[in-house]
Amino acid sequence: MEYLVYDERNRPDEEKIGSLVGFLETALGKFGDPAAQIRKCVGFALKEYESFGGFLMEMRDESGTVGVSLINRTGMSEYIPENILVYIAVRPESRGKGFGSALLKETVKRAEGNLALHVEPDNPARRLYERNGFSSKYLEMRLYKEA
Repeated sequence: MEYLVYDERNRPDEEKIGSLVGFLETALGKFGDPAAQIRKCVGFALKEYESFGGFLMEMRDESGTVGVSLINRTGMSEYIPENILVYIAVRPESRGKGFGSALLKETVKRAEGNLALHVEPDNPARRLYERNGFSSKYLEMRLYKEA
C-alpha cells in the first residue's frame, strides 16, 4: 500500500484533483457532499483560498485509488482541535478489509495536533471512528439562517 500526500507544497494537478474529488463524491454516497463542495474543501486544504491549509491523502495499490482522506486545519488549537477530518472514504469493494482503519491511522499520524470530525448517527463509519479512539464529546447543533 502506498500513501500519497498532497498539500500546498506538493499540489496535484487539476486532473488528479478532479479524480480524487470524484472518488470521494462516489465513495461517500448518501453520506457525502456534491463535487463542488468537496472541491472547495480541497481548495482550503491546498491553500487556494485564505486558510490554515491541510492535506489530501490518497491510499493506492496496484489497482489504483483505494481510499482518500481530507484534513482542513482550523487554526484554533486553543479551544477546538487543530484539524477537522472532513472526508474519508474507501472504495465500496474494498470495505470491511481493514483499509478504512489503515487510512484513518495514517491520516491521524500525518495530522499535527488533535482531530475532530462530524458523522451522522446512522453512518456505519461511526464504528470505525470509535474503534480508532474517537469519542462523542459534544452534540453538534446548527442554526441555518434564511437568506
